[in-house]
Amino acid sequence: MQMRLLKWLYKTVKKKDPPYYFDYSIGTIIAKPIRKWVTNVVAANCPFNCVRIFLYKLCGFKIGKGTFIGMRCYLDDMCYKLLTIGTNVTISYGVFFACHGRNQEHLPITIEDGAYIGMRSNVLSKNPVNAGEGGITIGRNAVIGAATLVNKNVPEGMTAVGIPCRIVEARSCVKDISKERCQQHDELEILQPCDDTRSSSARGTGFDEHKG
Repeated sequence: MQMRLLKWLYKTVKKKDPPYYFDYSIGTIIAKPIRKWVTNVVAANCPFNCVRIFLYKLCGFKIGKGTFIGMRCYLDDMCYKLLTIGTNVTISYGVFFACHGRNQEHLPITIEDGAYIGMRSNVLSKNPVNAGEGGITIGRNAVIGAATLVNKNVPEGMTAVGIPCRIVEARSCVKDISKERCQQHDELEILQPCDDTRSSSARGTGFDEHKG
């Protein structure tokens, strides 16, 4: 009731349509800055991973068991329902996730089980090219190198590096990834085939090997 009155007053005084947030309830208007503070100030700077995960879940993020999220990460608090992180995922320090942007829809980001995201990486959802598409998925057991810009899907078991990201190899733990299969995912470039040992080219791409 109060917001409808404020909306009417704004339209009467300003002679234009009110901003989108006039459609929010009073509870939502109060909760949003609290969620932003807990997510990006309290949780992001807490030195204990178990407390960070608890606070992120408290704010509505979907996070699986055994997941590590490093300090000073940014989880998109405006789109907490659109960010899904699976089990046994490692997200190193200072990783940013954005599910929305200027002139862009609010679209999901999904991090599947066992994925690794190196420090200072950025994961940005994208507008759909075709109806029913859009968003970003980092596949099961995929590896994202440090400081990588992820703006396209990364297939399961693959390693991605660079700005914007490109594929450099398939992880040895996933043997059924083929070049043809990867080319079906947003025209990702295959630079190194899957083998039993990690190649020297992959070792030189800026990975931070540890969580800490």
